[in-house]
Amino acid sequence: MSTPGPSTAPPTNAALDLSGLTWVAKRLKVPSRNTLIFLSVTSSVLGLYIYDRQQCKKIRQEYVDKVRHLSEETTDHLAWPRQVKVYSAKWPGDEDYNQCARYFRKYVKPIFIAAAIDFEIVTGKKHGDLADRIADEIKMRRRLDMGLEEEHRDPRLTPKYKFRSKEDIRQQELDGGIVIVGRPTWKEFMDGLKRGWTESPAKIDHDEILARELEEDGRFDEVEPFEETPPSPAKSFNSDFYNTLHQASPKPTASSPVDSTIPSSIPALPPILFVPFTNYVGFKLIPNMLYDFFNRRYFVQSGAEAAYRLVMRQTRPFNPPSSVILFNDVSSEVPSTSSDVDFGKHSEGYYKNSLNATEKEVERQRRKYYDELVPKLATARELARHIREPTKDEINYPPATEVELRAERMEKEKRWRRMLSGWEIVKPSTEVAWDNRFEGIFTVFTDPTEKTGSNEDTSTKST
Repeated sequence: MSTPGPSTAPPTNAALDLSGLTWVAKRLKVPSRNTLIFLSVTSSVLGLYIYDRQQCKKIRQEYVDKVRHLSEETTDHLAWPRQVKVYSAKWPGDEDYNQCARYFRKYVKPIFIAAAIDFEIVTGKKHGDLADRIADEIKMRRRLDMGLEEEHRDPRLTPKYKFRSKEDIRQQELDGGIVIVGRPTWKEFMDGLKRGWTESPAKIDHDEILARELEEDGRFDEVEPFEETPPSPAKSFNSDFYNTLHQASPKPTASSPVDSTIPSSIPALPPILFVPFTNYVGFKLIPNMLYDFFNRRYFVQSGAEAAYRLVMRQTRPFNPPSSVILFNDVSSEVPSTSSDVDFGKHSEGYYKNSLNATEKEVERQRRKYYDELVPKLATARELARHIREPTKDEINYPPATEVELRAERMEKEKRWRRMLSGWEIVKPSTEVAWDNRFEGIFTVFTDPTEKTGSNEDTSTKST
C-alpha cells in the first residue's frame, strides 16, 4: 500500500488569505534590472533636489533670525529708514537684462527685508546704460551744488512743507550703502563714477551733435552727373570739426563758465557691497547650469553672507590698484592681484567667445545697411519728385520717404554706437576705470566676524 507524497502546494501567507489578497503574493516578483536602474536614478536625483532645497530654507532662516531683532527695535516715527541703492547691469551675451537684479531679489533681498532695510534697484537694459545714468546723476548733483540749476520740487506739496536739507539727505546716503551685483555692474559703476567727476557738468544734447555729424558726412548728398563741384571750405571745415567732436567726448566751448569746475577732490561715497554673481550663457556651460541647479544652497549662503555684511555695517578701507613700473620712465596703473578693483574678475572667463566679434558684427551691419540705403534713397526721391510713376508693389506697399530714411538712419547709428561704447566698458580686456582721486573715498563692507573675533581674543588675554 503506497503512502501519499509530500504536499507540493506553495506556502501561503495567513494574513493575505484572511484578507482575500492571495493573488497579490502570486503576482509579486523581483524588479528587473531596468526597473532598478530607473528607481535608483530617480530617487537619487529627487533626493539631491529635496536636500538642497531644505538646506536653502535652513540657511536663509538662520540669517533671518540673526537680523530680525533690528526690525523689531522701536525708533522715532519721524526717522527715515536705512536705504541702500542696488545697481544691476545687463550680463554680456544674455538677452534678459534682469539677471543680476533677479539674483539679488532671490538671495539677498530676504535678509534686507528681515532687517527692515529699504532699497532701490537701478537696472541697465543695455551695456552702458548704467554708466550713463550714474554719470548724469553726478553731473546733476554738481550743477545743483554750483547753483547752475534749481532743484525740482513737487508743486503738489504745500508751501509750508519742510524739505530736508542737503546735509541730511547726504548723511542718509552715507548711512545706507551701495550694492553692486556682478562684474559687469562693477565696471559700469566705476566708469560712470569717473566720467561724472571728470567730464564737464554742462548739459550736452548728444542727439543734436549726432544729427549734425550725420548731416555732414554726405550720405544723403545729391551728386549731379557729369559735374564735379569741389566741396566748399565751410563744408570741409564743418565735416572735420564734427568728426573730431565725435572722436572725443563732447565738451562745452571755452567760453562756458563750467569748464574750470572739475573738482580736485571727490566727496566720500557710501560703503560698497559687492555681490558675486556668474551667469552661465551658452551650450558649453550646460554642465555648470546643472550643477548650480542642485546646489542652490551655495547661492543662498553667499547672498545671505553678503547681506549680513551690509546689515552689520562693519567696513574696511578700499584696496586701490597699485602702480607697477613697466619701464624706467614709464609707469602704468595695473591692478595688483589683491586689489579690490578685481571684484568678480574670474566670471569674465565664462563670457561667450562670440562676443569678441562685436565690433566686426556692428561694422558688417553698418556696411550692409548703407549698401541698401542707396537704392532706397533713389526710389524715395524719384517718387517724391514725380520722375516716374510708382509700380503696383510700391502702391500696395509704399516705400520709405527720405524723411523716414533719415530718421531710421539716426536710430540705427545711435544703437550701433551705444552698443560699441557699452561693450568697450564691460569687455574682459578693459580694466576697471580708476582715478587717483578715488583713493580714500571708498569703503567696503566686510564680515563682522573679524571684529567679533578680535574682541574675543582681547577678552581671553585679559582673563
